[in-house]
Amino acid sequence: MTDQFQLTDDQLAIQEMAQRFTADNITPHAGDWDEQKHFPVDVIKRTAELGFGAIYVSEESGGIGLGRLEAALIMEAMAYGCPATSAFISIHNMSAWMIDRFGGDEIKNRYLPDLISMDKIASYCLTEPGSGSDAAALKTTAKLDGDHYIVNGTKQFISGSGVNDIYVTMVRTGEDGAKGISCLVVDKDTPGVSFGAPEKKLGWNASPTAQVIFEDARVPVANRVGAEGDGFRFAMMGLDGGRLNIGACSLGGAQRCLDEAVAYTKERQQFGKPVSDFQNTQFMLADMATDLEAARALLYLAAAKVTANSPDKSRFSAMAKRLATDSGSKIVNDALQLFGGYGYLKDYPIERFWRDLRVHSILEGTNQVMRMIVGRDLLRQ
Repeated sequence: MTDQFQLTDDQLAIQEMAQRFTADNITPHAGDWDEQKHFPVDVIKRTAELGFGAIYVSEESGGIGLGRLEAALIMEAMAYGCPATSAFISIHNMSAWMIDRFGGDEIKNRYLPDLISMDKIASYCLTEPGSGSDAAALKTTAKLDGDHYIVNGTKQFISGSGVNDIYVTMVRTGEDGAKGISCLVVDKDTPGVSFGAPEKKLGWNASPTAQVIFEDARVPVANRVGAEGDGFRFAMMGLDGGRLNIGACSLGGAQRCLDEAVAYTKERQQFGKPVSDFQNTQFMLADMATDLEAARALLYLAAAKVTANSPDKSRFSAMAKRLATDSGSKIVNDALQLFGGYGYLKDYPIERFWRDLRVHSILEGTNQVMRMIVGRDLLRQ
């Protein structure tokens, strides 16, 4: 009975590999990256040596062809060091997966080798200044002109914008609404493509965020992924995995802060004894650990459903994302409280996780949209 609730030997090996890479290459530097707003491209590219440039790209295409639970384990392990870096790798993987899963042989052969090796890094462009939660209302247009599309519009909140080489972009090729949306792969150096100034943000300072601007950009029709009008369906399928990954990033950040809080409260003395001796501290730590394990169990279950393509996979992804990101932020907030005034200082990592995890309740679908998805699905039955 227990084996169905335990990770396999292969999964444990993948988790350990990601944990070891993180401990060596990410955790010691993440505070500096945050403070200096440094984007650690060199470290991100080194993860390709472990196969993390193509976690769920098929083996036929040169990826490591893992399932969504393995991907979540990797994201969780890396977020223990830096959630922004981990989430960035998730975005690259979502983009590579979309090309592999829905693209024809020609576009796969052209783009995947460089994405798998991370010689080129990809961004995913769906959100616009006027359409976030209502993604189907996107306005960026792609008008056919011979064997090219002429693309006009602006994408908002794009991770890696201006730095990354490849932009997997949702554009409007047809009617209003979801059915008129197609998916184009756009190269950074395409004439007519430019980038806004880097946004100044509360957290996620280790990865750049900016607008991507299209002004009569000419993109070959050969760069379309799948058929015209299929883009929104691809985007929504990509989001199931993206939601699991961002939830996993919250789990990793929360685990780090719980571990830090346990260590700190054992050392910190007040009223002549360690803070960990007070029952209030023990109860807080107990609730943090319980909430973390509950969120983790639901997320791993949802990941197994997405891998198995279960009919309820989107509902479970939404539930898991909502719970993991809300619980993660609460756990980090409680850890900050246990650190007292020191938790508020940048000398300790807690405040960075507090800032970084806050955006997880917003991106890959806000937690209000997650409730909408779950509620609708329940009422449809």
